[in-house]
Amino acid sequence: MLVSDVTTTLDGVLEVLDAAAVRRFAERAVAALGRHREEIDQLNVYPVPDGDTGTNMHLTLVAARDELAAHPPGALGDAVGQLARGALMGARGNSGVILAQILRGLADLIGDGSPGGVAAGLAEGAKAARAAVAHPVEGTILSVADAAALAARDAALAARPLAEVVVAALDQAVAALALTPEQLPVLATAGVVDAGGRGLVVVLGALCGEVTGEEFDLPEVTPGEELAATPAPVTSAYGYEVQYLLDAEEAAVERLRTTLDGLGESLVVVGGPATWRVHVHVADVGAAIEAGVHAGRPYQIGVTDLTQQVAGRTCLDPDARGVVVVCAGDGLDEIFQAEGAVTVGANPSTAELLAAVRRAAAGRVVILPNDSNTHAVATAAAGEAYHEGIKVRVVPTRSSVQAMAALAVRDAARRFEDDVIAMAEAAGKCRYAEVTIAGRHALTVAGECRPGDAIALVEGEVHLIGQDLRALCRDLVDRLLGGGGELVTLVLGADAPDGLAGELTAHLAAAWPFADVQCFDGGQPHYPLIVGVE
Repeated sequence: MLVSDVTTTLDGVLEVLDAAAVRRFAERAVAALGRHREEIDQLNVYPVPDGDTGTNMHLTLVAARDELAAHPPGALGDAVGQLARGALMGARGNSGVILAQILRGLADLIGDGSPGGVAAGLAEGAKAARAAVAHPVEGTILSVADAAALAARDAALAARPLAEVVVAALDQAVAALALTPEQLPVLATAGVVDAGGRGLVVVLGALCGEVTGEEFDLPEVTPGEELAATPAPVTSAYGYEVQYLLDAEEAAVERLRTTLDGLGESLVVVGGPATWRVHVHVADVGAAIEAGVHAGRPYQIGVTDLTQQVAGRTCLDPDARGVVVVCAGDGLDEIFQAEGAVTVGANPSTAELLAAVRRAAAGRVVILPNDSNTHAVATAAAGEAYHEGIKVRVVPTRSSVQAMAALAVRDAARRFEDDVIAMAEAAGKCRYAEVTIAGRHALTVAGECRPGDAIALVEGEVHLIGQDLRALCRDLVDRLLGGGGELVTLVLGADAPDGLAGELTAHLAAAWPFADVQCFDGGQPHYPLIVGVE
C-alpha cells in the first residue's frame, strides 16, 4: 500500500517551500529519525553490519538542524544551504555522508521552492549522491533516492501542486525500498530492506508532513527478533571506518579518490569546492589519513573499529543532555549526582573522563572539570567523544562551587550551545576560595607561611595566613563579601572542625544580613572549607 492511499490532504497545505518551512522540516526530520533510529540500526547489514545507520543519519540531521538554527532567518536558498552545510560538517558514516550530498543537491536547484524547484533539487541530490559513491550499488539508499526523484519530476511535469509532488516522491521511495532485497542479495539473506533507504524514506516523510500538514504513518519494516538479537559479524577485510573533513582543491581530491579506492571500500567523497567530507572503510588507517595529508589539510579525523562497534552496539539519544563533574568527597559526589550528573574522582585521565561521558548516555554532554589542570584533559576527552557522535563542551570551572553555580542555571528548553554559554557565565560570576593547611615553609604574596599554618587561597592565590583556622575562615568570608555578593556557598571538608558550619552561618547572619547562605557537607580532603560568592 502506498502512503498516498491512506493520507488525506488538509486545507492550507504549502504551495511553495519557503525558509520558515525548511526550519520546521529540519525539526520534523530530526524528531522522525530519532523515533526510527533503533529500528534503522537493526536493519543495518550492508555494507557492514555495524548497526549504526539510523544513529548516523540522526546525528547528521541534528548537525544540519543546529547549523540552520545558528543563523537568523533568511531567504530559502540560504536556509537550505545552511542545512546542507551543517550536514556536510557533521555527517556520520556512509549513510550520513550520502544524506548530506542529497541535501546539497536540493540546495543547489531548489530555486524558489516551487513544485518544479523541489523536484529539480531532489533530482540533483540523487544524482550528486550517486556520483559521490566510488562504486554505486543498486538496492541501497541510492536506488531509493533515484525513485523518489523520478516520481517528483513526473508530478512536476504534469503541473501537480507541491503537496502531490512530495507525496509522489515518498510513495515511490516506499515502493523502491520494498524492492531493495530483490536488488541486493545480502538484504534478502538477512530478510531486511536497506537501512539507508529506510532512513531516506523517514526524511521524505518529514518533508511531506511539513508540506501537507499531515503525519505520515510509514509501513513497518522492523526486522525479526533473531536478526535484532544476533547481529552478523563483520567479515570484510576492511575493518576500520575512517572519516575526516578535508580542505583541498578539486584536482587533489580526484587523485585522493583514486588512492582511497585502491585502499578500501565504501568510499564516499562529498562537498567542495574547498571543503570535503571523506568516508572510507580500510585495513590500513594510517595510509588513508596520509592520503588525505597529501591531498590537503584533513581535520576532525575519526576512526572506528567496525568489529568492536558490532560487538558492542550502544544506544544513544543524540538529543539527550548530560553532565560530567570532576570532584573529590562523598558529599560532593552525592550533591552532583542528585543534580543528574555523572561524577569522576579528582585528577582523572582522558580515558576516565571519556568513560564518564559514555555513562552519561547522552548525545550532548557538558564537562565541569573544577580544576584548571584538568581542563586540558577534559578537552582531550571531548575530542575523543566527538568521534563517537557525542557533542561535548567543557565549561572551565575551577572549583566545585563554580560547578554548583553552573548547574543551577541549566535549562533544557534552551539550545544546547546557549545553555553552555549560560553555565559558563554563571560559573564565571562565582568567586571561589579555599582554606587548607600549609605542608611546608613558603613565601607567598600574603607573607611567610610555615608548616601547620592555615592559609586561604582566593581563586588560586594566597590571601590570608593564620594559626587559628576558625578565625581565618571568618576573615575569608568577610574579605570575599567586601567585594559584593548576594549568595554565599559554604562546602565543609572532611577535616573541618566541629561546629564550623554553625559558627560561620551565625557570623554571616550578624555581619552580612542581606546575604543568603547555603551550607553543604562536601567531605572533600585537604580543604576544610571551600567558599563561593555570587
